[in-house]
Amino acid sequence: MKTISLVLALLAAPPTLAPELAHAQAHEHGAARLDVSVEGKTVSLQFEAPLDALFGFERAPRSAAEKALVDAGIARLKAADRLFQFDAAADCRLASVALTSAALKLGAAAPAAALSAEHADLEATFEFACRSATLPGTMDIALFGAFPRLQRIDIQVATPQGQFKRSLKRPTTRISLRR
Repeated sequence: MKTISLVLALLAAPPTLAPELAHAQAHEHGAARLDVSVEGKTVSLQFEAPLDALFGFERAPRSAAEKALVDAGIARLKAADRLFQFDAAADCRLASVALTSAALKLGAAAPAAALSAEHADLEATFEFACRSATLPGTMDIALFGAFPRLQRIDIQVATPQGQFKRSLKRPTTRISLRR
């Protein structure tokens, strides 16, 4: 019944609202989304995961142990050059990291309603500057090792050669950035 209601809501919703409704249903424990964009000498990554897939809970940490777990996870994400590594020929270096989570009070302030939401996510933006004219051909992703609850990463890639999707599941950690 929920699926029928969602389909009807998407069909009835104005075009500008439909993506938000579809996105709201995309929350899946154990899974994350990664969008990869290669443009010129810049590789941009947009990462989104339920807090449960990263930390085992979807709220602000309540105990010292939970706070330590979140702090360690945030430190891992900020060291994104250890989580995402491109083939050496591209010579890509981490340029910036931005993390956002209303429940963890990261990034832009969120409305109070978002803080009490049933499902909480973490969104991250990573930017890499590549020094070589050679576009990266592969990317090693160490998120499974950094976040043991994470089981699958759905990846969308956009490069000058085209757009495509990949799905990465444990224990695989490498994707091709070529079609």
